Amino acid sequence: MRVKITLGCTETGDKNYLTTKNKRTNPERLELKKYSPRLKRHTLHRETK
Repeated sequence: MRVKITLGCTETGDKNYLTTKNKRTNPERLELKKYSPRLKRHTLHRETK
């Protein structure tokens, strides 16, 4: 079952990205390096509730 999640920047707290993930195969929180427009560089983004 795929669910919609938001990815929030760990440095600014901005929620910049929406994506989906499969909860059955990836039950843990998703962490990706994504571009942060406010900082103008790539930062770590974590799955938020």
